[in-house]
Amino acid sequence: MLALGVLAQTSSATFVHGTPFLLPALTDRGDSLAAAGALVALPTVGLVCTLIAWGYVVDRIGERIVLVAGTTLMFAAGVGAALVEDPIAFGVLLFLGGVGAASSNGASGRVIVGWFPPDRRGLAMGIRQTAQPLGVGVGALTIPWVADRYGIAAALLVPALLAAAGAIGCLAGIVDPPRPPTKAADRTNPYRGDSTLWRIHAVSILLVFPQATLWTFGLMWLHRDLGWSPVAAGVLMTVTQLLGAAGRIGAGAWSDRVGNRLGPLRQVAVAAVLSMVALAVAAGTGWGWIAVPLMVAASVISVSDNGLAFTAVAEIAGPFWSGRGLGIQNTGQNLVLAAIPPAFGALISVSGYPTAFAFAAVAAMAAVPLVPRGTGR
Repeated sequence: MLALGVLAQTSSATFVHGTPFLLPALTDRGDSLAAAGALVALPTVGLVCTLIAWGYVVDRIGERIVLVAGTTLMFAAGVGAALVEDPIAFGVLLFLGGVGAASSNGASGRVIVGWFPPDRRGLAMGIRQTAQPLGVGVGALTIPWVADRYGIAAALLVPALLAAAGAIGCLAGIVDPPRPPTKAADRTNPYRGDSTLWRIHAVSILLVFPQATLWTFGLMWLHRDLGWSPVAAGVLMTVTQLLGAAGRIGAGAWSDRVGNRLGPLRQVAVAAVLSMVALAVAAGTGWGWIAVPLMVAASVISVSDNGLAFTAVAEIAGPFWSGRGLGIQNTGQNLVLAAIPPAFGALISVSGYPTAFAFAAVAAMAAVPLVPRGTGR
């Protein structure tokens, strides 16, 4: 269940977060950075529009059907986008790929929460959450190279084929986890009369700013400001994503050990602020020799919170609301992910990369006091 959840989510992350690595190819063909940023944000828009709806379906009919349907839609949309030449059809298919990608966010998380006990759930969810940096890493390593050698259309087959593997795997191997007997109290809305879930959602939204800034523009910053080749920059971005995956596993194991998801979440938020401030200063002063290691450190830290918040939401929401809870969680995060490419692309065009890094640090700083006080086991 864990391996298949990781595979499905990795295919989703490659489709949604890998398309920004088409930015060099799109700008080389004549698109402005803001226009290209809006185009590569379309999968995220499709994902955001349907996360809560997919969560509702998961709560009602289970995880397996949702995972198979969503990954199949991603495959079809990716192949279609690679074949069409009309720009409107191209954009629509990117949007539909994002719709399919939204299915795995809640469903794969629900599979893990359902099959693992609480004292191992943080580690298991941390492993599952490695799918996002792994997907970004796969995109960074393959998409710029394929686009440079064979064109943009060929590069889109990378996430499409990965989605096909996810669909086949989920169809063959996913088993819906058992649920406890339904009681009226179990279906009570956990958002009523308690701000804990809303605060976790707000913290996660604010901590997306560093993640999204580095994922979307890290490769461009290395290429345009520091003179790295797109392939070399893509290799470094892949390494940072692999390190980020390890960071998520470590954070999950840490939360299991202390019996608390929210205490570690607060400390990760503080570390994200410090690393982004240091990166903004180093990039602004032209200290490339230290700015690159700081970018790697900030990339690792900024993804370590996701598994902690994701697990906390699923546990607090309960088995009959966690699909919608995780949908709300990811909707807020991905709204920021959709806004960052065009908004920060325009900001960078005017003020440069250090300013974007500084804005991301301010957003992370606002998250720290919002983290709820964690309770023990």
